Amino acid sequence: MSEYVTQQDKYVTFKSGNEYFGLKIEYVNEIIVYQEITEIPESEDYIKGLINLRGKIIPVIDVRIRFKQEPAEYNDRTCIIVINVKDTVVGLIVEKVAEVVEIKQEDVLPSPSIGNDDKSQNKYVYGIGKVGDSVKLLLDPDKLIKDEDLIILDQTNEETMEEGE
Repeated sequence: MSEYVTQQDKYVTFKSGNEYFGLKIEYVNEIIVYQEITEIPESEDYIKGLINLRGKIIPVIDVRIRFKQEPAEYNDRTCIIVINVKDTVVGLIVEKVAEVVEIKQEDVLPSPSIGNDDKSQNKYVYGIGKVGDSVKLLLDPDKLIKDEDLIILDQTNEETMEEGE
């Protein structure tokens, strides 16, 4: 077996609360510093609003709020991870980006099915990645945003684009 590492084995890791999470690098477009966000009235609490990223308007969600954790103050370590979710570009506000790590498939354990209710972050976690002596909770980005919220965000994005023309 070869030691060849593929993009499939690479994860961007970040901190939220006391936990470290991982996203497959194939979903990640870029990582940017936190910037001012325009709020969307009457949207879900975890959807913080919209940002203008080089002329493209993208929705931004706060990962801590999505995971039902206590909100945190944004600071100079706060980042936005720009990802692709179901053909939509979305920004994830995270406390800090840790590193890019390699987690081979044989080091990924299935997510435990404990308390899989609406308050659990388990429904977003598809696996547990072993990295040295630590573990990373591996996220399924397609489950971070509800389909109905994506539709609303797409409509808001289209309206914002039309106003800018």
